[in-house]
Amino acid sequence: MSDELTLYGKSFSSRFLLGTALYASPQIMRDAITASRCDIVTLGLRRQNPANRDGDAIWQYIQQSGCTLLPNTAGCRSVKEAVTLAEMSRELFDTDWIKLEVVGDDYNLQPDPFGLVEAADILIKKGFAVLPYCTDDLILCKRLLDVGCQVIMPWGSPIGTGQGLLNRYNLRTLRERLPDTPMIIDAGLGAPSQATEAMEMGFDGILLNTAVAKAINPPLMAEAFADGIDAGRKAFRAGLMQKRQTASPSTPTIGQPFWHQ
Repeated sequence: MSDELTLYGKSFSSRFLLGTALYASPQIMRDAITASRCDIVTLGLRRQNPANRDGDAIWQYIQQSGCTLLPNTAGCRSVKEAVTLAEMSRELFDTDWIKLEVVGDDYNLQPDPFGLVEAADILIKKGFAVLPYCTDDLILCKRLLDVGCQVIMPWGSPIGTGQGLLNRYNLRTLRERLPDTPMIIDAGLGAPSQATEAMEMGFDGILLNTAVAKAINPPLMAEAFADGIDAGRKAFRAGLMQKRQTASPSTPTIGQPFWHQ
């Protein structure tokens, strides 16, 4: 049975979105993307190094890979910066898709909720398909939907921490209150088991970078995350059993053993 991820009218077979920053070399990044089986990769325009022309190598590979490019506004700290960078990305990469980041705090890289909604509103009116990186605050997510976002990307925990799902109550509330909205956990995951848990909770996909790029063996870690995401999705679709306070025998106790019959 088909189980594709649909975002802004486009369907994808993979629910794993992978970042292209922090790899030791373009070749390792390529190997990791292949191992991840992902259909979407992110690329930060501000984080390319013009001196090394590494952006050219990454961009050429992405074009060759057939993956959908999701440019991001990583590092932007104001609405004006984010909107300007999104427009530059659209011109350079010929795509209306943008992962929107507006950082509000330099210590934990927490998104600025007010700037995020304002920037999303502007970009959607300019024709962008906006995928906002946000916190797990229900009201913020509803405001982003109000201005036209069709996808929400709440954090599991702050970027690059590897702490996993810090606020399960908020995340479960988001999933329950916005059941028809595609939601992708973006940032903070450090282990495939954490991705599995998020998928078991009913989230639609996982976006991460650091946990793969900084692994000792990035391609192997990418494959591990891909397997974990697939396992969590299958478990969610299959239906997890309800937890119980007391034991319940897995073998029926009524009647006689079969060898007495």
